[in-house]
Amino acid sequence: MKIRRRHKFAAEVATSSLNDIMFFLLLFFLIISTVANPNIIKVLVPKASETQSLNKKTITLTVTKTKDYYINNKPVGKGNLELDLLAATKGLDEPTVVLYIPRDLEIQDLVDVLKVGVKNKIKIVLATERK
Repeated sequence: MKIRRRHKFAAEVATSSLNDIMFFLLLFFLIISTVANPNIIKVLVPKASETQSLNKKTITLTVTKTKDYYINNKPVGKGNLELDLLAATKGLDEPTVVLYIPRDLEIQDLVDVLKVGVKNKIKIVLATERK
């Protein structure tokens, strides 16, 4: 006599808790994406005891330790700095550039950037960190 089982066993994966996990992950990444700003280039700027804030539209020029140049977080070659800076300030009445340059870079690198601003009548403001 042959004995048969009525129910066959099938492998199952319990997915009821995956909905909760995916919801919490989505919520976590949405909150983190609003807090984190991916358009920032980390530069240690000089410190000052008094600072002044600007209330008009400005253009950011960042110089890194490796002497890479970024205008509004877009990489620019050193040879094209003047042309790209003119293109970025085109159409502005009083063009103002906020310069983020590391404090341990040579003075000559700062003077080279300031010379481009003076030549093209662009106001360049050095960004500092409050002590």
